[in-house]
Amino acid sequence: MMMRNILVLACNDLAIAFRNKTFFLILFIPLFVFVSLDLVDGTRSEAGRVRIGLVQGHAYPPGITGNVNAADKLVEVTWVQNEAEGVRLLKEHKIDGILTGKEKAPGSLALLVLKKDSLRTIAIVQDFSALQKAAEGSRPDWITNIRSLHQSGVQRETLPTWILMLVLLIGFIILPAQVAEEKEKKLLIALLQTPIHEAQWLIAKLILGMVLIVTAVLFLHLLGGFGPVHLPGYIAFIVAGSFCFSAYGIFLGFLCRNQASARTLGVIFYLPHLLPSAMSDVSQKLTSIAPLLPSYQLYEPLQSILLEDGRLADMTFDWVYLLLLGSVMFFLSYLLMKRRWLM
Repeated sequence: MMMRNILVLACNDLAIAFRNKTFFLILFIPLFVFVSLDLVDGTRSEAGRVRIGLVQGHAYPPGITGNVNAADKLVEVTWVQNEAEGVRLLKEHKIDGILTGKEKAPGSLALLVLKKDSLRTIAIVQDFSALQKAAEGSRPDWITNIRSLHQSGVQRETLPTWILMLVLLIGFIILPAQVAEEKEKKLLIALLQTPIHEAQWLIAKLILGMVLIVTAVLFLHLLGGFGPVHLPGYIAFIVAGSFCFSAYGIFLGFLCRNQASARTLGVIFYLPHLLPSAMSDVSQKLTSIAPLLPSYQLYEPLQSILLEDGRLADMTFDWVYLLLLGSVMFFLSYLLMKRRWLM
């Protein structure tokens, strides 16, 4: 009898887990990890050719340029008009580095990259070291100096990732669960019997999400003591991002009948929006996939503002994209609320 009761209770719990979509989460996370690891460049051959920018007008030693052009299986060369154009392509991830000659050391090169400790920088140095040894033997390496556009420390370099994590955590985990809770407990139906209008409730939830996100980001800055940034652009993207993902989270909450389903759905959306954007510098594959996600339109401008002295005027598309997506999600949430979806 005791074993039968235990078996019945266990089967009941499994049935509830299946109904609440928990089983979907158990299957989704290993599948997502497998796909993510498969997208990361695991070997040198998978990483492909390094993309190098050469500045027209620089007096590169003929031996270096000749060997680089001949090694087209390792190095893809892009000629730029000047260093400023090369920096723009570097920020857009269209090239991996810029090579310039050093006046004080003829025959050697200076390399400009986004990050000194990135996998792409290591690949560039390895490839050029192999070319140099094959062409000249044990003479000094061609690349004798490496400069980085990201001049800040590790703490500041990871700040865009932490901010994105906070925004998505509130937008995809906290808000959907709260919306689903009010639906599950019939609190929302009761509120709608009062003079409160659907739009008023949605705006209040939107304000809640935005206040939570802004407070979390501000607290992160106060604790970290991070240096000054371009406040207008930084504030604009924090507000646009909080608006977009708060509206996104409210919409996800309306798609679920209870809190358990909302948390499951939130995690399913949270991981794909976080990892490809945060790991976009690790792999060429992820660099091509990440821009397709809304989270990248927040992550990349924040990275540019915090690490590369970026300006709001240069990132109008990303800012408008976040506002438009947030407006669409708000409108869809309003339609579901008017239909009393799963209430």
